[in-house]
Amino acid sequence: MERNNTSKKYNEDFKKTVVDLYHSGTSVKELSNEYGVSEVTIYKWIKDFTPIGTGEESLTPKELAAIQKENLRLKQEIENLKKGYGHIREKITNTELTDFMEEHKQYYSVQMMCDVLAVPRSTYYHSLQKTASTRERENHAITKKIIQIHQESKERYGAPKIHRILLKSGLSVSLKRVQRLMTKAKIRSITKKKYRPYSSREKVMERKNLLDRDFSTTTINEKWVADITYIHTVRDGWCYLASVMDLHSKKIVGYSFSRSMTTDLVKIALGNAYSTQNPAKGLLLHTDLGSQYTSSEFMQYVQSRGIIQSFSQKGCPYDNACIESFHAILKKEEVNHVQYPDYYTAKLAMFKFIEGWYNRKRIHSSLDYNTPQTVEDQMKQSA
Repeated sequence: MERNNTSKKYNEDFKKTVVDLYHSGTSVKELSNEYGVSEVTIYKWIKDFTPIGTGEESLTPKELAAIQKENLRLKQEIENLKKGYGHIREKITNTELTDFMEEHKQYYSVQMMCDVLAVPRSTYYHSLQKTASTRERENHAITKKIIQIHQESKERYGAPKIHRILLKSGLSVSLKRVQRLMTKAKIRSITKKKYRPYSSREKVMERKNLLDRDFSTTTINEKWVADITYIHTVRDGWCYLASVMDLHSKKIVGYSFSRSMTTDLVKIALGNAYSTQNPAKGLLLHTDLGSQYTSSEFMQYVQSRGIIQSFSQKGCPYDNACIESFHAILKKEEVNHVQYPDYYTAKLAMFKFIEGWYNRKRIHSSLDYNTPQTVEDQMKQSA
C-alpha cells in the first residue's frame, strides 16, 4: 500500500505541548486552527496525556497577565488623550477630530470619544453624512486591511510583507502607498535586533565544510542546518533552544528547549526532526563547530541514521547563515519583546512561535511569499 506523502507526524513533545495549551485555556477548535491538527486527533491526545481526575480549564498566569496588561494599556491611552488636550484643541478642526473618531471606533465607543474629545455627538454623526472622495474611501478601506494583517502577524510584519499580502488578496496598491498609510496610522513592525550574551573563544578543530555555502536545493529533506541560541528567563536564567531547519522549505523541522546546553539538547532536536520527516539516507546536516555537534556521541547518533555531517569554518557565521537568520527573526519578532518569568513559560512561547507562527503563517520573500509549511506540502503533493 502506497504511503500518503501529505500525512503529518508529530513527536511526543509536540503532542504534550498542545495538551498543555488546552489545559491553559485554549479551546480544541483554536488549537486545531492554529497548528493544523484535526480536532479528533487533539481529543485523542488529551485522553492519552491527561491524568484522570485533573484538567479543569482555567486561565494561565500568562493569559491573565496579558489581559491585565491590555486593560492597563487602554486605560493609559484614554488618560493620555485627556492630558494636554486643552493646549492643542484650538489647533485641531472638527473634521480632523471626527476623522480620528471614525478611524478608532473599532477600539473605543463613540460616546466615550465624544466625551474625552469634547465633541458633540451630533457633530460626529453629521460628519458621517458627508460624502468622502473616492481616494479617501479607498485609503480608509486599505488602512483597515493593513491593520488587520498587522494584528494577525502580532505586529511583526512591516510594509513589504503587508504589501505582498494585499496584492495576493487581489488589491492593486503600490508599496509606497502602503508605507504612507502605515505612517499615517502609526503602524510599524515591532522587530528588534537580537542580543548575544557572549561570544565563544574556545579552541576548536577544523572539520570538513561539505555545504560550502551552497544553500540551493531541489526538494525537502536534502539539506538541513542546525544551531543553538540563548533565551533568558527571570527565575531560571539562560535556557537554550536547539533548532533544525530544512533549507528547501525554510521550515523548522525539529527543535528542543532545555535549561542546559548539552549533547542531549541537539540530539533531541535532530531526533524530533528525523521522526517527523523520515528523510532518506544521504541527508546533509550542517552545523557550527560547537562541542555538542562535534561530540563523539552526537556524531555516532548522526551516522547511525545515514546522515552526513558538514561543519562551518571557525569564525564564519555566513557558513550557517540560514539558521542564524531564523534565530535572528525569533529574537526580533518574539524574544526581545518579552520577559519570560521561567523556563516553562519560555518553552510554551517557543512552541507557539515556531509551530503556530513561523512554520504555518509567516510568509518568506525567499519562498515567493509562501509559508514553510505550504512549500513542504507542495513538495509532498508533487512527489
